[in-house]
Amino acid sequence: MASIINDDIHTAQPEPEQKALGFQQLWDMNFGYLGIQFGWGLQMANMAAIYVKLGADPDKIPILGLAGPVTGLLIQPIIGAMSDRTWSPKFGRRRPYFTLGAIFASIALFVMPSSPALWVAAVLLWILDASINVSMEPFRAFVADKLPVRQRATGFLMQSFFIGLGATLANALPWLLNHFGVAGQSANGVPLSVLYSFRIGAVAFLLSILWTVLRTPEDPPANLAEFERRKRETGGVAAGAREIAHALRVMPHTMKQLFPVQFATWFGLSCFWGFFTLSVARHVFGAVDSKSALFDRATEWAGVCMAAYSIVCFVVAPLLPAITARIGRPKLHALALALGGAGLLSVSLIHTPTLLLIPMAAFGIAWASILAMPYAILSVALPRERMGVYMGIFNFFIVIPQIVYSLFMPMIIKSVFHSDPIKTLTLGSICLLIAGLLATRVTEAPPVSDLEPAL
Repeated sequence: MASIINDDIHTAQPEPEQKALGFQQLWDMNFGYLGIQFGWGLQMANMAAIYVKLGADPDKIPILGLAGPVTGLLIQPIIGAMSDRTWSPKFGRRRPYFTLGAIFASIALFVMPSSPALWVAAVLLWILDASINVSMEPFRAFVADKLPVRQRATGFLMQSFFIGLGATLANALPWLLNHFGVAGQSANGVPLSVLYSFRIGAVAFLLSILWTVLRTPEDPPANLAEFERRKRETGGVAAGAREIAHALRVMPHTMKQLFPVQFATWFGLSCFWGFFTLSVARHVFGAVDSKSALFDRATEWAGVCMAAYSIVCFVVAPLLPAITARIGRPKLHALALALGGAGLLSVSLIHTPTLLLIPMAAFGIAWASILAMPYAILSVALPRERMGVYMGIFNFFIVIPQIVYSLFMPMIIKSVFHSDPIKTLTLGSICLLIAGLLATRVTEAPPVSDLEPAL
């Protein structure tokens, strides 16, 4: 098995350079990320508040959020390896996984806010996260499949655009619905504006994925006979597990350098997503009682703030290729992370709701880079025939810090931070600053000769 994999990496003939895609093609192939991020955005902005509404203590929120990283750790590399070995003339390579994940994620989104008990919401979150991972992982490899090396950063930044747009809609929707008269609470105490937002998100998720599936064809492997041979020789669950283990052993140097950057980044993001809303409620609005109308107002404004950073994300994303051409991707990523960390650090000094939009703008720049730059840096260093499995393994760098956060932060939050959410948020900002420092040590694979085309 190992010799077969080694042959695939080191002796496979290079595929001919692909043609650059036009704007409409880039748009269509990445449009599905609008729905994926709609689902993620609703979850990130509202699950902490939903859990509290259903009776959870704040120090229990990290462990309740364990669903996402654990399912990502298990599912993404498996789905990546499976999609590498999948080909159907009718359905393609990655598209079957997009579609299946979208169906189950949409069902979970539709039902989630009506959960009658805390354990039901937790189970639905596991289903939702597993389904989103099935849809999301092949999308990273999909970009690398379809685009030449010189255009991959642009492709990933187009994903950032749709991620920012989807998150903006998801985060602002409860506030907008409330503004237009959707008031009151459902039977479990969740605001109706949140409940209807989740149901709208369920429809948006499925339709946007179908847009990409129906409008973006996939190309067959360059050597179909060789692809079928490798598929036969590396098929099966055990062979897939060995392939993942071998890929870990021969991981490219650039990928190893990105691990500490990603660890610090995503540990910090976990602190932000878990406790930004609660920090806004307590330290900006002064809401202590989660059952109060003031708490609901704070939750809605926190969603607006998250929408603000998402707006900055999709506005900034198309501008980044020109900057990478001047200073390089690692330096740009380092600067963006430092800016985001500094922005979050300033939240503890703010007591006026509208002023929160300033650090959110800084974080939006960091978020645009987080969603694109690590993948753009990595994709150049990977063998194309194993893009899916390596993109799945790269997800380890995202989910491991989230698992560490979920397992160990409850004790720190309760015993060290005394359940003060702003302290956890401050820890997250420090982690982003550390990630920015570590990013300065990342070296890229040799760059291509031509410049990145602008969006």
